[in-house]
Amino acid sequence: MVEGVSLKDSPFWNIHPVLCRDVIVREVTVTGQGPNNDGCNPESVDGMLIDNCYFDTGDDCIAIKSGRNADGRRLATPSRNIVIRGCQMKAGHGGVVIGSEISGGVHHVFAENCQMDSPDLWYALRFKNNAMRGGKVENIYARDIEVGQVAFAAITCDFNYEEGADGPFVPELNNLLVERLHVQQAGRVLDSQGLPGAPVRDIRLIDCSFDGVTAPSIVSHTQGLVLDKVTVNGELVSSL
Repeated sequence: MVEGVSLKDSPFWNIHPVLCRDVIVREVTVTGQGPNNDGCNPESVDGMLIDNCYFDTGDDCIAIKSGRNADGRRLATPSRNIVIRGCQMKAGHGGVVIGSEISGGVHHVFAENCQMDSPDLWYALRFKNNAMRGGKVENIYARDIEVGQVAFAAITCDFNYEEGADGPFVPELNNLLVERLHVQQAGRVLDSQGLPGAPVRDIRLIDCSFDGVTAPSIVSHTQGLVLDKVTVNGELVSSL
């Protein structure tokens, strides 16, 4: 357990449990605008609770990982069974993030009752991978997320990150369910870019609202996008 501590101005990742089981990070404050100072990075962790924490960082607030490239495939140990709840995110490259070092895979992640708001927060929910990393990400659930402002898109699924399609390993993202995500201001609702032969699959948005949207969504190499009671700038939409 890591509880009730404050971490400030780290030059790199702050809280980084690796190959651990049964981890609790509770009521922790992480601040600092360094170039790569992620707030909390579970890596190949089985069973973790991130509860009631505050993040204001120069990179991802929470970024779930499972090893990079050959090292991640060698260990073949996914991050799984992770609950994120009651957290507050300010500046950062993403609020709840998976990637990019996920060669060992990630599955069964649950995020709920979080608040995010900053013009310096790039994305609320961010998934990043490429054909050099590979790895399967599946069964990701988010609900009751309140977002004031994000700079770019509320949700991004990006297989073009860094090396993009330049690699022999197939990135996978399957079964993302987002319920009651409410955003007051975002450049886009969704930026989902899979790769030819490696589409993003099965994104479901249910009872979500996106206001202050100024640009159309980007949806390419994406299959099974479902919208159920989704509004954009006050209007009910059936597609993005």
